[in-house]
Amino acid sequence: MNIREQMIDMGKQAKDAARELAKASGKAKQDALIFLAEMLESEAETIAAANKLDLDAAAERGLDKARVQRLTISEKVLNSMIQGCREVAAMADPVGEIESMVKRPNGMLVGRMRVPLGVVAMIYESRPNATVDAGILCLKAGNAVILRGGSEAFHSNKCLAELMHKALEKAGLPKGAVQVPPTTDREAVSEMLKLADYIDVVIPRGGEGLIRAVTEQATMPVLKHYKGVCHIFADASCDITKAVLIIENAKMQYPSGCNALECLLVHKDVASVLLPKVADTLGAKGVKFKACDRSLPLMGEYAEAASPLDWGFEFLDLVMAVKVVDSLDEAMDFIAEHGSNHTESILSENYEHCMRFIREVDASLVVSNATTRFNDGGQLGLGAEIGISTSKLHAYGPMGIKELTSAKFVLLGEGQIRE
Repeated sequence: MNIREQMIDMGKQAKDAARELAKASGKAKQDALIFLAEMLESEAETIAAANKLDLDAAAERGLDKARVQRLTISEKVLNSMIQGCREVAAMADPVGEIESMVKRPNGMLVGRMRVPLGVVAMIYESRPNATVDAGILCLKAGNAVILRGGSEAFHSNKCLAELMHKALEKAGLPKGAVQVPPTTDREAVSEMLKLADYIDVVIPRGGEGLIRAVTEQATMPVLKHYKGVCHIFADASCDITKAVLIIENAKMQYPSGCNALECLLVHKDVASVLLPKVADTLGAKGVKFKACDRSLPLMGEYAEAASPLDWGFEFLDLVMAVKVVDSLDEAMDFIAEHGSNHTESILSENYEHCMRFIREVDASLVVSNATTRFNDGGQLGLGAEIGISTSKLHAYGPMGIKELTSAKFVLLGEGQIRE
């Protein structure tokens, strides 16, 4: 069987499994997730051994620090996957829920029922934890999923998929509901993206190059975000102490995350106080700054002059652009020009400014007085996420269970006819 035939076969299995999942009981899906959580705990050593094969290969290939960090299944990452299984298992099942039932003048009832999307394909780099996150969310929402991770995570993903198959079968659900292509050949991706007859939506998750390549080739709808160029605007009334802590967390807690801070905008009235503190605190911990003409003299040895290319750039590293602005409006204009609709935050004690920022800034998450790092499905109460959509259709922001369903109209009549 060649790769094309292999992918068509996977598509057929997924479509058949999706029909079974759509009518599966909430309890069966919940049981599968609980079984998976238990297996992730009991098979921790097996998972670590598979992950080590990938990490050793990554070291030989000289993968960059950011990708190695994403590839690693640490104890913390494994515990997060286990917790995600249990949180998603405990959530209400959206499938079959009827929303907004209204009675029409002729007596018929019209509403909308939550239904699965069908078959989801996910294409992603590194991040083997995304294999579990995507699998459990799709399962809870009644979708089958084909998971094509990067070749650098092949052994980890294969191991996790096998555990998911065992959990599905133990719960009486089809193992075709979660599939991982058994090859690292890139042709598998190209063939998958031709399967519009079997796959309802594709979700790419990774670098901008991957997402653009998927978007160009896909014959089915794509839910995507190209990059995470996240800003924090420190307003004139910001609390300086809180601001330094938030900026440090947004930049340093996980620098390679798509919700990490990439550009700090500072109001001119607080620049002389805030920026030296930011430079001293973050610079001593390894952060380098790309500073505008007005901020450069305030940031000492850790800064160098910014170039126009530094605005709107996703560093994914301990590098941060810094710009002094004259007003809230200038900050919002700058974000409109250079942002990526991902995450934007304002630090301000001025309620009116916070509300303007929240209303007027266009991003999948807009934050007041907190870190950008909260744009994450788990942090926002979704249990986990399959990705963060910045394309607005049909979801905007982290995609959890509800975002992996759609709504069909239902009509309950008593013999009405149209006149």
